[in-house]
Amino acid sequence: MSEWQKICAVSDIPQLGSRVVKHPQGDIAIFRNSEDDIFALHDKCPHKGGPLSQGIVHDKTVTCPLHSWNISLESGEAQAPDVGCTRSFSVKVDAGEVYLQVK
Repeated sequence: MSEWQKICAVSDIPQLGSRVVKHPQGDIAIFRNSEDDIFALHDKCPHKGGPLSQGIVHDKTVTCPLHSWNISLESGEAQAPDVGCTRSFSVKVDAGEVYLQVK
């Protein structure tokens, strides 16, 4: 069984930035790109655990602030030539509010 948890308004997440949500499974970074698409990833780079929430958002990618790995905001997969993955979470926007799927 899963449910949707209201996190914040879209406007509470800076464009090309993120907001961190505390979660029993670890911190989750909620990202907003320039097109106002919303994504959620475990706030830990698969390389050395860098805080992805502090990275640079571009298109549908975030660049880790520690070693410049590019991580897909859609899947959590590291972009080639790097290899690795961080967990992605389902999000939805309804009436300007962001919801995170909790399982």
